[in-house]
Order: sequence, then C-alpha cells, then structure tokens
Amino acid sequence: MSFRPSRRTLLVSAVALAVSAGPLTAAARAAARAPKVLVIGLDGALLSRIKDADAPRLDALMAAGLTAPSSIYANPLAPTLSGPGWSTIITGVWPDKHNVKGNAFIGARFTQYPDFLTRAETAKPALRTYAVASWNPITDTVFSARVDTRVSTPGAEYDTGTTSRAVAQLRDGNPDAVFVHLDNIDHAGHSSGAASQQYLDAIHGADAQVGQLVDAVRARPGYADEDWLIMVTADHGHTDAGGHGGSSLQERQTFLIATGPAIAAGSVRYDVKMPDVAASALAHLGIAIDPAWGLDGRPLQQPAPDDFDALRGQLRTRADETGIPATVTGFTHSPPAGWSVDNSAMGGGGVTEWRGWSFTTDEFWTQSQRDQNRECNVRARNVFAVADGDEWSDKALTGTFDSTLVGPALPVTGGRTATLTYTTYYRQESPQKGEVLVSYDDAAPVPVRTYTADVPSRTETVTLQVPAGATTARVRFRYTGGNNWYWVIDGVRLTQP
Repeated sequence: MSFRPSRRTLLVSAVALAVSAGPLTAAARAAARAPKVLVIGLDGALLSRIKDADAPRLDALMAAGLTAPSSIYANPLAPTLSGPGWSTIITGVWPDKHNVKGNAFIGARFTQYPDFLTRAETAKPALRTYAVASWNPITDTVFSARVDTRVSTPGAEYDTGTTSRAVAQLRDGNPDAVFVHLDNIDHAGHSSGAASQQYLDAIHGADAQVGQLVDAVRARPGYADEDWLIMVTADHGHTDAGGHGGSSLQERQTFLIATGPAIAAGSVRYDVKMPDVAASALAHLGIAIDPAWGLDGRPLQQPAPDDFDALRGQLRTRADETGIPATVTGFTHSPPAGWSVDNSAMGGGGVTEWRGWSFTTDEFWTQSQRDQNRECNVRARNVFAVADGDEWSDKALTGTFDSTLVGPALPVTGGRTATLTYTTYYRQESPQKGEVLVSYDDAAPVPVRTYTADVPSRTETVTLQVPAGATTARVRFRYTGGNNWYWVIDGVRLTQP
C-alpha cells in the first residue's frame, strides 16, 4: 500500500525542515500556513445600515481589515436582483458574461463561467469545498456538482440552520474554501424597508451569526497553522421603503469587508468591485488566474490603481446638477499629474460638471440622470474620465462639445510594437464621435481607433507599431458631439514587451 502524506503532515514537515535550518522568518511562517477562504454573503445588506446597526462583529471585522463600498449595474445589463448578484459574486464575471438576468437563471452560462469553488476543485482536486445557502438556487444552481458539499437549508430552519451547518463544518471538518449565504436581512428589507428598525434588527441577528462563523474558524485546533481570508459581501441593496430590482443607487449598493494577514487593519478602498470576491478567493488559495477564463474580477491582494484614482481627494460637490445629493463629492476638471484636457475647441456654457472631459465616480455620475445606461459602466473603477455631451447640454450653451483628454508622454523604444490598453464605455448618437489618437515625440497625432457605434463596457487592446527612433508616445481621447451621449475612459496603460 502506498502512503500519501496529508496536507497537515506536509506542513509540519516543512516547518520542521525550516526550524532545523534556523529560526523561522515571518515570510517562512506565512508560507508554511495552509491558505483557506470563508465567504459570507449577507443578502440585501446595505453597508450604510450596517454602520447604523448594533453590529459589533461586523464592526470588528472592518476595524481589523478592509472595507470597500461599491456599486453594481442596473437594466439593461441586469436588474438588481439576487440571481444576477450572487452569480456575479460567485463566478467573478459581470452579467453580460454569465448571462443571468433574473432569478430563474434562464440562459445562464455557468459551464463557460463556473463558480469559484468549481474552479478551485478543477485546479486543485484535493481541496475541500463547501457551500451552504438559505436561498436554495445558490447551492442548487450557481454552484456546480463539482463542489464537494452543497447544502440548501430547509426553509423552516432558514439562517439558523445555515449558520449551524456552516459552524459545524468549520469547527469539525477541514474545509479549504467555504461559502455561506444568509437571507434574513433581505427578508426584513422586503417586509419593512431598509429605513426600518426591523431591518436594523435583522442586521443585528446576522451580525451574531457572522460572529459564530468567525469564532468557529478561530477555535479550530489547527488555526495557528492556517491562513484564513474572510470576506463578507452582499448581492444588492434595498430602498428605504423596501424592495430592489431598480436603478436607484441604494438598490445598486454592495460592499466587501475582508480580513486576513496581508490586509491592512482599518483600510478603505474604492477600486474593489463585486467580481473581485471570486478572484480574491482563488488567488488566496494559490490558484493562478488564467486570462483565458475571462474573469472581470481581480484579486484584492493585487491592487492596480491608475492615474485617475489619485484624484479622489480632490473631488468636488455638485455645481449645476440638481439630482445629485448636495453632500456627494464626485467631480473635478483638474487632471492628474502628467495629464491635461484640451478644451480649446469646446463650446461655452452648459452644465459645469460636464464641460469638457471630467473626472468622476459612479456614485456621482449615475445620479446625474438615471436609466440612461450610465449604470452599465461596470468595468471602470474608482475615479474615471467622462465626456458627457448629453448632460452638458442640459443648460444653455454655445457651440458644440469638442474636448480632448491628453495623456503624459510615456517612454517607448522605437522600431518595436507597444500595447495600449484602457477600459471604455461608449454610447453613441450621431453626429457624436470618439477618437483615440497617438503621437510619437509629440509629432502630429494619428487616429488608432474610432468610435461611431455603441461599445459596451470592456477593456480595449490596441497594438501600436512604434516608429524607428521614437522615444515617447502620447495618447489622446477626443470626443466631439453635442446633445448626444457619452464616453468613459479608465485604466489607461501603455506597455512594451
């Protein structure tokens, strides 16, 4: 009979070997610990109301780790319902990929975009995976049969049964990746509304259940030899009156609370998005993310801020807009270092916030006017650039919208190819046009891509042939039009192999 050493045996051996070689460094101790993941889903929970509620365990997790508020989509990408929401969190892709548009899961592409536990099982079959949910479609439909254990809690037991089952698994089993879904906050939102005491009471109850789960992790006999990433998130928000599915910012709210040894205590980030939960879980488990998977999420352990994100502290409150709350900061015309905006051909007047290229956030921009597809700008993160001829035209103006966003001069090597990447979202109405232009050593700019038709939110890749002898390249984004639609740019990068 052959002997196959257990994970625990291998870890102990690794530690013993390191000890025999000398004192363990912090890095060696961390490397010796087994990575494990716990994801807790709080259906319909609003971060703002968690902060209002008596929720000491969630407060403690925020104090010990990361808090990342964010927003999701609305129709026509998908309504703010649980089916699209949990599918996005669990698969790591937005609804335009997993194709879940409601709670019936008709047309779901889970074979092409499977859940993160299935990806973990595929990459490392020895991993032990477990999922339990109070809303049965999560474990019956979203998670696949590849997951070692899927439990749909009987309705009579509801979150109490879900919690007790998860606690038993965490305490007595040896799982590597666990997903737990709790539903009562959403139930309270539907029955009483997010502004109610009942909603706060439901958060208090869920908070205690989160505490039971965290305590079960920390009480594990092998906890000292384990490296736990704990993430708490939600699929959507709720209106004050109760309900979700629409396009209001409150319905579109979600968040990530995360704790782990590599996460700074008390940190707050605005670049984290809903699909990052799946990507972060996989990365923590040591599973390399294959670009061929087409994930929209990126590991929170690997932040990639861009130049625009540096502007968050400079954002202003509204000037002419009336639909945006007066206390919300969210726009500036001042570009980041190295960037500029050429408004020499720009018309006069119009709505101040959108006169030429502006730098803004989802929270600010989408509230300028709902249900005009601005909510579908899902792949831009944190602060992004917008040219919005439609909103600019809502006040008396002269001339047309003609503004160019000009990037810094970036070093290149002549005679070789370079790759320009950027996130874009473009909604067209003639005679509007978007042009991407590149100049070398500040010679005349040359168009490399032109937009005259709708482009959904996506990352663009443009291969450039750098002329021989060139030493710098500068990218420009020119938007021309009038009372038409808009163009979003974010995450601009120029690389050479």
